[in-house]
Amino acid sequence: MKLLLTLTLFSGLALQVSATPISFDFADPKGVNTISFNLDGPLESISGTAKGVSGRVQFDPKAPENTTGTIDLDVSSLHVGNPRMKGHLHGPQWMDVAKHPDIQFKVARLNNVETTGNITSADIVGEITVKGVTRAVTAKTTLTYLKGKLKARMGPRGQDGDLLVIRTKFSIFRNDFGISAGQSNEKVANEIEISMSIAGQAPY
Repeated sequence: MKLLLTLTLFSGLALQVSATPISFDFADPKGVNTISFNLDGPLESISGTAKGVSGRVQFDPKAPENTTGTIDLDVSSLHVGNPRMKGHLHGPQWMDVAKHPDIQFKVARLNNVETTGNITSADIVGEITVKGVTRAVTAKTTLTYLKGKLKARMGPRGQDGDLLVIRTKFSIFRNDFGISAGQSNEKVANEIEISMSIAGQAPY
């Protein structure tokens, strides 16, 4: 009886250890992580990028549905090719960088999870906060878990560790967040299409 109880306790402990999520850091030292955005209005299309990505995501390859975490974006890193347009983008009518320096995306969980090999497809469920306004977001997402591939990405001087690559696309609406409120949707689209392809690292 004691032997059975001991084995049961050790089995439970082993399950807990195997279910420990890995914490991935998305502050990419290579500066490759990029979030793209596009507003495709009838009269004008505005496209740009942002590289000021940081945050942490907790991912367990054995239980990906429990994924949680936060991705942060430095709003001052938003970039468009036209300098005058970039000034408007950072200004008070648009993103108001001085008062709202960060955009935050909180991951609550994954739904409809399907995993094949090291790739998980799911609906990512969370919240995005822009200019102090928070809205719910659900988006199709793929998470690629690359065990032991950190050094291959960072080069011979890099640390050993794992990588997690998150790819997702979703839309938010300018009017929901007070971004250039009152601007004609004919000239500037209300829908903002956002695309993320970012890698997080978990050194050993």
